[in-house]
Order: sequence, then structure tokens, then C-alpha cells
Amino acid sequence: MKFFGFLIVSLCGGLLLYASSEFPDWGDPDSPASRHLSPHYIEESLAETGVPNLVTSVLADYRSFDTMFETAVIFCAGLACLLLLRKYKPETDRYYRHIPTGVILHFKNSRKSLPVGSEFELMDADWVPYDLVIKTVCRILIPFIQLYALYVVAHGDFSPGGGFQGGVIFGSSLILLAISYNLRTAVQRIKERVLGFLCVLGVLIYAGLGVLCMFLGGEFLDYSRLAAILPADPVHVRALGMLGVEIGVGIAVMAVMAAIYVNIASAGRHDEGL
Repeated sequence: MKFFGFLIVSLCGGLLLYASSEFPDWGDPDSPASRHLSPHYIEESLAETGVPNLVTSVLADYRSFDTMFETAVIFCAGLACLLLLRKYKPETDRYYRHIPTGVILHFKNSRKSLPVGSEFELMDADWVPYDLVIKTVCRILIPFIQLYALYVVAHGDFSPGGGFQGGVIFGSSLILLAISYNLRTAVQRIKERVLGFLCVLGVLIYAGLGVLCMFLGGEFLDYSRLAAILPADPVHVRALGMLGVEIGVGIAVMAVMAAIYVNIASAGRHDEGL
């Protein structure tokens, strides 16, 4: 079986290497992209989109379809993780792992003997040493991390940043909360249903803006049509439309990142984390 797997990987790799040999050299000024697309983007981006950051104008305007499906791929990854790992049925054979000391309490075939809710918190209070430095520093840092994430999303049209980067930063703040305290504390702050709703909401915001442009008489994701409902000129409205889709991307990435961590860290049980 391993031999056949190795053979398939080798054949696929060989085909990919053979196909890549036909590509133009890296940075070739005579390649089709360098002769047609790149000059237009570089010279006309600011006038057509009103966005000083060329990367943002390309990602969220010129190739906005591709970026929308990238967001959908991220959503599908979170959904697949949820479907594969999430365990909804309570287990009769469970355990409680005390992370600092490694002590494991094993509860076999008796749900009545399994501590839940406040009893777990009492166990933490008795066993877990209260690390004042780590928890205090994280409580101070998390709001600033989240504020910076919002700045990265909102300022992506003027500087490096955007929805993907801001969403990852915001999601990392939620993971930091789970690591510095415990997973139950993080899950109590942002529920599983809320994460699922935000995953869907982010994709719907992106696609919804495109559909709205169609209702206003334009093409899908033609942000200039939003000038009919927003008090701004069509060029500036395209920048505002890109900001809207960046917000949708940020919400989806943040929620998917947190959902994947919660399911992987707790093996789908949402009770104990790493």
C-alpha cells in the first residue's frame, strides 16, 4: 500500500514539474502578465478604484471573485473540521486533565460521578495555581490585540493588511484567552453557536454586497453601483465596497480560526483543551 501511495505521489509530482517547465521565468518582463495585466493595474489602479494600496485593489476589486471563493474555502475548512471532530453525544467514559501538574482524573461509565460546570471550577480553584502574571498580562494584551486587528481590517486599503490578516489577529486573541485561562473560559465568552453564525455571516456579507450591486443595476461585485445608496462618488464608493468585503472576510477568518482551535484542542468535546 505504501508503494502504491509513493508511486501516485511521484507521478503527480512529475506531472506538476513537467507542466511548470512551460511557465515563464520569475520576473520575466516579456511574460503575458507583465505586458498586459501588470502595467494596467499599476498605472490605473488608483484612478479606477480610489485605493492607494495596489495589493488591496487587486485582491478585493480586480480579482474579487477569487477572493470571495478563498473566503468560502476557509468556511468549508472550518465546517469540515466541525463535522469530523465535533462530538455531540455525552461520553460515559471521560476524564479531567489538570494541565499544570498532568494529573488525570478518569471517570468510567458513570455520568453522575463526572463533575460539570461549577464543580470543574472548584477543582480548578483547588488544583490550578493562580498564575497572576500570565493571566494579568493576557487580560491587558487581549483588548489591544483585538483593537489592532480592527485597525488592520479598516486600514487595509491604505497600508498592508485587510480581512485575512485582521481576522487571524483577532482569532489569535481568542486562542490566547483559551491558553492563558482554559478552554472552558474561552467557550463561555464566545459560544459555539456564535462562532458558527459568524462563519456564515462573513461569507454572506461578501456575497451579499455582490448581489446588492446586481440589484442596483450593475454586475456582481461592481462596487461603483453602491453610489446609488451611499453619499459618495463612484470611485470612492468602490473603496467603501472593498472595506465591506474586507469586514466580511475578517469575520469569517476569525470565527473559523477559533472554531478549528476549539475542536482540535478538545478533540471535539469542547470541555478540556490543550
